[in-house]
Amino acid sequence: MIAGQKAVDELLELLDLRKLGDTTFEGVSPKVGLQRVFGGQVAGQALVAAGRTVDPERHVHSLHGYFVRPGDPTVPIRYEVENIRDGSSFSVRRSVALQHDQPIFFMSASFQLEQEGLDHQGRFPLDVPQPEDVPTMAERLAPYPERRSIWELIPRPIDVRYVGEPGWVPPGDRPSEPHQRVWMRFDGKLPDDPLLHACALTYASDLTLLDSVLSMHGAVWGPGGFEGASLDHALWLHRAFRADEWFLYDCWSPSASGARGLASGRMFTVDGRHVASAVQEGLLRPVGRERR
Repeated sequence: MIAGQKAVDELLELLDLRKLGDTTFEGVSPKVGLQRVFGGQVAGQALVAAGRTVDPERHVHSLHGYFVRPGDPTVPIRYEVENIRDGSSFSVRRSVALQHDQPIFFMSASFQLEQEGLDHQGRFPLDVPQPEDVPTMAERLAPYPERRSIWELIPRPIDVRYVGEPGWVPPGDRPSEPHQRVWMRFDGKLPDDPLLHACALTYASDLTLLDSVLSMHGAVWGPGGFEGASLDHALWLHRAFRADEWFLYDCWSPSASGARGLASGRMFTVDGRHVASAVQEGLLRPVGRERR
């Protein structure tokens, strides 16, 4: 298993896109990974591409993206950025990810100069244990050797610690819970670049969010459960943060219908600062159901 600083360094290489032109970039996928490109990867790379066309003094505060086709991890991804507007305080970009000359993902992202204003936030959830008091993934996977063997093959740049039962346990092992809460941090040192931390957080925001839809029903991923795919994704960045320090991803699902589930999440630092919010809709089908 590739973990810790080595895995973080490999992720940084994925986010360091090759420049093809002033507004065109190219990214690749991990050599060992899933059958399709991980959504958080393509979203993070699309944000890197957009951010490299914006004044560094302007920091990303929101992004909205749609996943339109599965990505092929064996083929490079080309990112084309459109300058929608540069105003006195805000810059807006549209970033499109393409493979085989077809879009697989597109995103709108807005960047803002730092400004003074009102300040309030929601409260950190009560009775949540500290990350050091939550089982590690290795400890969670100990009773499931087959799943652990798969997990060990995939690079792990993020230390993920589930407060409740994760969605990959066998059917019947997961209780119904209204929230899916997970502590996360990038398991190594990241550079100080704020855009890079925003891209890293974008990558992480796709990891467990949709699982909160299943958590409402005590349902799981895989045989005897569901398969899913992200349809769209939105992220708002509220306050400065470091993605290589612990943050709690507090997720829940307000609605599910029509084989689609809506999930919402908030990210908090250990000291209770609300640094980001995410919303995602995903496709959720029982495994084995015939597609039309």
